[in-house]
Amino acid sequence: MAVPVIQQVRVGAYIVKQKLLGNKRYPLVLMLEPLFRCNLACAGCGKIDYPDSILNRRLSPEECFQAVDECGAPVVSIPGGEPLLHKEIVEIVEGIVARKKFVYLCTNALLLKKKLDQFKPSPYLTLSIHLDGLREEHDHAVSQPGTFDRAVEAIQEAVKRGFRITINCTLFNNAVPERVAEFIDYAMQLGVEGVTMAPGYAYERAPVQDHFLSRSKTKELFRSIFRLGKERLDKGMKKWVFNQSSLYLDFLAGNQTYACTPWGNPTRNVFGWQRPCYLVGEGYVKSFKELMETTAWDDYGVGNYEKCANCMVHSGFEPTSVIETAKHPLQALMVMLKGVNTEGPMAPEIALDKQRPAQYVFEKQVKALTDSLPPSQKEAARQAKVG
Repeated sequence: MAVPVIQQVRVGAYIVKQKLLGNKRYPLVLMLEPLFRCNLACAGCGKIDYPDSILNRRLSPEECFQAVDECGAPVVSIPGGEPLLHKEIVEIVEGIVARKKFVYLCTNALLLKKKLDQFKPSPYLTLSIHLDGLREEHDHAVSQPGTFDRAVEAIQEAVKRGFRITINCTLFNNAVPERVAEFIDYAMQLGVEGVTMAPGYAYERAPVQDHFLSRSKTKELFRSIFRLGKERLDKGMKKWVFNQSSLYLDFLAGNQTYACTPWGNPTRNVFGWQRPCYLVGEGYVKSFKELMETTAWDDYGVGNYEKCANCMVHSGFEPTSVIETAKHPLQALMVMLKGVNTEGPMAPEIALDKQRPAQYVFEKQVKALTDSLPPSQKEAARQAKVG
């Protein structure tokens, strides 16, 4: 794994503390979205089709720090939108790092080379670069030619300057295992700490709905990819390094039956604290305490809710895997040492016969949230400029 020892120790100690306190539900990673605005329009994204009155809204540094302090998670991931479009993103990152939280700043890297001078390398800061494959696959996924080359240039410059860099790769049903393997080989040559991989989630509002993976196809895909990784290792090629727990990778290959842990990665964005998770937006509350205490957690997850049926995304299942690692460290170690099993029967799947039907509430939510803005905020949002 590419996760630094200091981070593993801190997160492990945090989990032990929560267990000693008797807490059954606790956060591991805060998903902090300071804006939804982006400079790309990816076909699989569910964050970009809001009206301008919402796309122009931003969380202030003070709101971000309050969310970090209120949540208390040891890791903070800053996705978006594109965080580098936020004028105060440097102040936000520095403030969270000063709190000794491990920050993953997620970016498509189109602005990274230009803004790199504003950031300082730190063991608490990782730049997580979005690349969905090699040039052809990535540029197709983000619907804009040239983005792969610009991202790679930024990665190379950031590595040279001593920044911690990981690559975040989302796979869809057009993924070809051999090409994914070539991509991971290429990523290892760039000098990044590791690669984070997960299947895409079928957001209710994603503009294209026909290229998401089912759970069975996800497992088959990752088994094929990991099998190719073992073949490369046998040929003396460089070992692949993933910025993920070994048990999550084992889960992706169908070797574990896990329920998701939606409260493990709570989301705070411009609307408030999102119910129930980063992927499914079905309401917002004003505080983290309210999120944890009033969300009907048992109504969500694979087997409980139709929207969750095909989900295997790391934001829901990585917390489960991390907690399982703390419970069964030897099992996780064996997977890490021997590699993910790619042969034989898969673990039983969760039954879907009792799941409740999906509720499609996005349009109603957007209207209600837009209408709830006071006139001053509506006008400020209208006049806000990106950059």
